[in-house]
Amino acid sequence: MADAIRVTTLVAVDPATAFEVFTRDIDLWWRRGPRFRWITASEGSLSFEPEVGGRLLERGGDAEFEVGRVRVWQPAERLVFDFRARSFEAGQVTEVEVAFAAEGEGTRVTVEHRGWEALAADHPARHGLEAGAFRNMMGVWWADLADSVRRFAEQRARTGE
Repeated sequence: MADAIRVTTLVAVDPATAFEVFTRDIDLWWRRGPRFRWITASEGSLSFEPEVGGRLLERGGDAEFEVGRVRVWQPAERLVFDFRARSFEAGQVTEVEVAFAAEGEGTRVTVEHRGWEALAADHPARHGLEAGAFRNMMGVWWADLADSVRRFAEQRARTGE
């Protein structure tokens, strides 16, 4: 896809643990602050409802924001979910696919965020950037998150928590 963003990281845990860290522990590794979260008035909590049709939600105080819905839930293998920014209109979503593949003694986690081509060039989520610059910006955003999940998974493996 023309506007797909793909990042990959290698984590030092098995695929089942990597999937569990990505999904169950998402609030612990997903970065905080207005660049990465949707509820900025308070410390929100991010969580997946672990099933097809389940929601990825951020909750904080009286606020709740549905980031998206789970389309595919295959523990240790694959996760696909809708993804939307606050500036999206009702029904407007992109799609994130996360693949977990054993590699050596670890897991290659690949995140592909696609569907951006459905948004107009002047959509607020694009921040006024041309396609290439927008992909670069989103690639850095996802790379920051991939690094965070990698570090969290490795810390968890070291400490056994």
